[in-house]
Parts: sequence; structure tokens; C-alpha cells
Amino acid sequence: MNNADLEALARVIMGRVFIELEASGRHVHVTKEQARTLFGHGLTPSRDLSQPGQYLAKERVTVKGPKGEFHEVAVLGPERKEAQVEVSLTDARTLGLSAPVRPSGNVAGSPGCVLVGPKGQVALHQGVIAAQRHVHMTPADAKTMGVQDGQVVKLQVYTGRPLIFEDVLVRVSPDFATYAHLDYDEANACGWRRGDLGRILS
Repeated sequence: MNNADLEALARVIMGRVFIELEASGRHVHVTKEQARTLFGHGLTPSRDLSQPGQYLAKERVTVKGPKGEFHEVAVLGPERKEAQVEVSLTDARTLGLSAPVRPSGNVAGSPGCVLVGPKGQVALHQGVIAAQRHVHMTPADAKTMGVQDGQVVKLQVYTGRPLIFEDVLVRVSPDFATYAHLDYDEANACGWRRGDLGRILS
């Protein structure tokens, strides 16, 4: 077996055991109507993200809370049926909000905020959450790793400050690519760097 074959085999083995880690900074999802109010038009793709069909938009917003605000906050597309503002718990304190830790899309009863764009602003009555740490996974990878959609697992991370995260939600879909997502509070706590890997323990 030559070096190229060995490298290919190593990649296959790594892909069956380890999951690449990504850090997700504060960002906003908006509806088509909200995008028109904020920017005067729909979202404009700037760069593809790791999840198929998802992109970073060229547009930015200001997120205002009762005590503070963040400028130039990233907007992710495509547009959704309901707005969502994902922040870290540290971000939430800066805004003056008590953001619940929730899976993406579960915004019922969460606090709101004000989004300000170049053309207008939108007052959200709910939608600000700290996203529960989670793993996006293809069905094939989920089968290989012995996990199911909705399962909560432990994730060992091999980073600058290795640790084990508990309460990690597994999300399985043929529309996903396999990556583990941490917010920046979590990423900084474990010393994450781009390309770091993790492994599901249970």
C-alpha cells in the first residue's frame, strides 16, 4: 500500500471516529418580509457555510437589547419562517437579556430584541436564544457512530484545553454535513482552533 492509499485510509478512519468542530459566533436569521424592512431587499449570499444551502449574507444588522447592543452582526441565509437571534450567554448579558439555552428553532417564550438595518428596524417579541451545543450529522455518519436524531450525548473535544461537553444534541438529516457546533463561550473555554476534532462518547 503506497502513501496515497494510506492517507486515504486514514481519512476514512478519522471520518468514522472524529467530528470536526466549528465555532458559531452571534448571528441572526430573518424572514423575507423582515429582510425587506431591514435592507429594502432579500438577502444577498456572500459565502457558503459548511451546512449545505446555508450562507453568510452580505447584509449586517445592529442587535439592540435593554442594556446594550451589537453592531455589524452577521445575517445567515436563506430566509426563514421565523426570526431567530443566536447569541452566547455572555452576549445575552451584554444585551441585558436572559436568553434560554435552546435547540435552534425553539424560540417560544424567549426574549425579544430590536434589529436595525440600513432601511428600517424590526422589533422581535421573541427569538433570542443561546443555541444548545449540537452535532449536525448525515444519516450515514449517524449510523456509523451509533446515534439517532434527537439523542443527547457527551462530546470529547481534542483542543488546546481538552474537555468533555455534556448535553450535546444530535441532529440528523440528509440535508446536513457532519460538524459539531459550539458557541464562542464554549469554543474559548476549550481553546478551540479551526480544524480541531471531537469524538462522541455516548
